[in-house]
Amino acid sequence: MESQIKHIHQQLVTKQITCTALVQEKLALLKENTHHSVNSLLDEMALTLAKKVDAKIANGEEIGLLEGIPFGIKDVYMVQGTYTTASSNILKNYKSAYTATAIQKLLDAGAIPLVKENCDSFGHGSSSENTIFGAVKNAIDTNLVAGGSSGGSAVNVAKDYTVFSIGGDTGGSIRQPAGYNNIYGLKPTYGRISRFGLMAYASSTDCVGPLAKSIEDIRIVLNVMSGKDTKDQTTIASTEIDEEAISNNTVKTVGYFKNFIDNKAIDPKIKADFLATIEKIKAKGIAIKALDFFDSETLVSTYYTLAMAETASNLSRLDGTNYGSRIEGENLKDTYSITRSENFSEESKRRIVGGNQVLSQGFSDEIYLKGLNLRDQISANFEKDFEEVDIILSPVTPNTPPKIGDSLKDPLAMYLSDAYTVGFSLGQLPTLTVPQGTATGLQITAAKNNEQTILQFANFLKDTI
Repeated sequence: MESQIKHIHQQLVTKQITCTALVQEKLALLKENTHHSVNSLLDEMALTLAKKVDAKIANGEEIGLLEGIPFGIKDVYMVQGTYTTASSNILKNYKSAYTATAIQKLLDAGAIPLVKENCDSFGHGSSSENTIFGAVKNAIDTNLVAGGSSGGSAVNVAKDYTVFSIGGDTGGSIRQPAGYNNIYGLKPTYGRISRFGLMAYASSTDCVGPLAKSIEDIRIVLNVMSGKDTKDQTTIASTEIDEEAISNNTVKTVGYFKNFIDNKAIDPKIKADFLATIEKIKAKGIAIKALDFFDSETLVSTYYTLAMAETASNLSRLDGTNYGSRIEGENLKDTYSITRSENFSEESKRRIVGGNQVLSQGFSDEIYLKGLNLRDQISANFEKDFEEVDIILSPVTPNTPPKIGDSLKDPLAMYLSDAYTVGFSLGQLPTLTVPQGTATGLQITAAKNNEQTILQFANFLKDTI
């Protein structure tokens, strides 16, 4: 699919449509949808902004490429004056006091926010079932999960309720639902986009990223959101990616992790399709190299050790005193205990308890510090790999989407569904899901700050398979 952003922009400037009519149409679709992808609509804000765009066009003023383009926001981003619930009970009545940097950049470019989107509570999940707003239903088959934690964002894009959406990816939370719903989803290099105003899950791997139906729309939105931010000291400077720069493939060598493909847990059809894709790439004259990597169990356990530790720390502020719905007890200690016990989901409590255990005296040296050491080893492995290959190609998931309800019965199976995504998060690498190659797509990964190479190869794959 070609750029929806450019197509709509052309329709607006040639007065084939009005921005108000476009926004009204999208809001109507969001109101009627039965996929549980909506937490709250930003209808008043959206229609007010749409009228301003229409007024500019009527006055003969130029509008920017993103001006008037409707988009969605995962409900973990602050947007001043709007409900920001993280799909949780504890924050169900919380309103943002400020706007996240990444969202503000889109607003400054004229994009129009329509909706706060359903997700796993605080990003805790891989299915978007762990939410007070009801399990998000897959865009292709409503009996299946949408993937998580940015399930609502992926479904809204896949169903054309939004032109693009902004998700959050900690261990695969953009890439996996993008794969489950047959769209593009990008986790940029850690720090390329500011995390200021994103509710923290695991601060060392949290990333802001776009979901869209075309590579070009991913590029446009990425450029707008990228850049250093004085409010986030982990942000890095980045170069804008030119449209022409991603039109010609420069990748000469593609690597893949043979232990991912030889894993007994992988669906045979996903394995066969992935290997068929490798052969098609090889037939185009690109060298293929099988790489050694850490086994899936090590990757998943390392990621969840560190992620649970960080989320236990980050969520300690939600005690009903400064933030969150308060439930009074007989004394202050009881109030804290009851508030957190009643208001956090089972999955969130599982991760908080696990994180506190990892960080507790007598365990931190044995578990947490070992996890940090493994993360360093994983990063070093990637540095070595990218001396030999330009990109790494992998399946997004080992299996197809489960039925709604299955993941809640088996949390371990849910964690293992992240086996092919968490390693790239630990390495803080840019990774793009593309809707080709297997039933849940493919992941294209490059060295840090090489998003341009990823988008180039995505264009190549689009024309090859």
